[in-house]
Amino acid sequence: MIDINLIRTNKELVKENIRKKFQDEKLPLVDEVEELDKKNRALKQEADSLRASRNSLSEKIGKLMREKKIEEANTIKETVKKNNERIAEIEKEESVLDKKIKKIMMTIPNIIDDSVPIGKDDSENVEVERFGEPKVPNFEIPYHADILKRFNGLDKESAGRTSGNGFYYLMGDPARLVSAMINYARDYMIEKGFIYCIPPFMIRSDVVNGVMSFAEMDAMMYKIEGEDLFLIGTSEHSMIGKFKNQIINEKELPITMTSYSPCFRKEVGAHGIEERGIYRVHQFEKQEMIVLCKPEESMEWYNKMWSYTVEIFRNMNIPVRTLECCSGDLADLKVKSCDVEAWSPRQKKYFEVGSCSTLGDAQARRLGIRAKGEKGNYYVHTLNNTVLASTRALIALLENNLQEDGSVLVPEVLQKYMGGKTKIVPVDKK
Repeated sequence: MIDINLIRTNKELVKENIRKKFQDEKLPLVDEVEELDKKNRALKQEADSLRASRNSLSEKIGKLMREKKIEEANTIKETVKKNNERIAEIEKEESVLDKKIKKIMMTIPNIIDDSVPIGKDDSENVEVERFGEPKVPNFEIPYHADILKRFNGLDKESAGRTSGNGFYYLMGDPARLVSAMINYARDYMIEKGFIYCIPPFMIRSDVVNGVMSFAEMDAMMYKIEGEDLFLIGTSEHSMIGKFKNQIINEKELPITMTSYSPCFRKEVGAHGIEERGIYRVHQFEKQEMIVLCKPEESMEWYNKMWSYTVEIFRNMNIPVRTLECCSGDLADLKVKSCDVEAWSPRQKKYFEVGSCSTLGDAQARRLGIRAKGEKGNYYVHTLNNTVLASTRALIALLENNLQEDGSVLVPEVLQKYMGGKTKIVPVDKK
């Protein structure tokens, strides 16, 4: 949520930002909220004036009563009564206007960074840099579900009976590989100085509304029936929510945290759920990272964060690239975002395995997260980044470490989490 002062002082900037995001249908909202804000401020000014008058008249009434000027005092009391009635009316109007203004402000997109490429959708995202040489071996790379089948590692049929489409059982060495990757990613982030956290896996609606847009919530979140609770789609939401309505001593910044959690997603939309594999599913595990920092430090942290994900994947022998998200592909709260994509030798193209974003003070403003500095309180900047998402990371690892004999090499950084195994072999070759 942007600062309403920006609309008061530079509404054309806000409108131009909306145009850059190809959301022209939101342009009238800027003028609407400007008028509502003017009306609201006028009411507040009237109420303040009436309160000041009431205080002055109350003193006068006291003086008249002491002087036994009862009739004159009673006349002034009537004026005070009318003032109080008007103040009560104004407070009701203010409450209605505050809600209307907040609702509109929460739908006006955040101001994107000047460096963000302008484009309508993800087809216009821009490749920034490649890390590692993308290779295609001289033997066929099967579909990942078929690779997993060789290890008796994936059972979607049983999961369909227990839970429905979009769920799965991971078993044996592939399941162990997932745990190894998560454990490695956790330890990597701890070595980088991040505090390890296992957060709540359910959050209340006021936290959900603070960390994401309404459209994102509807498409992603599962609601617990009969309770004000949602299953998290990513742990950054509960980690950022940890600081809701808090004033943080500036000396404690930056706050850097990494968390493990299961993630639950509806996956509503054009992509849908993957029938055979585990690329797009309702449930997976993830290691995540967040940063709360001073505004002037956010871009430095943004570049550090995505580089950590790149290094983790490169250490697992997986070529990756970074892709700058264009304006039309940015969620409304984001200032700047990039995807980390892993190379698929089977598809001979890259696919998304993580996303890094800086949101400026938008989340902090919605959740009331401030820092106390020498010059007063201010909203912190928040950032988040996928360290490693289990299912997509597993696909990338299997494809890039598959050998012609059907075995999969275990990257050196994972071997200690795999009991020293240097490779896993299909069940029919054990």
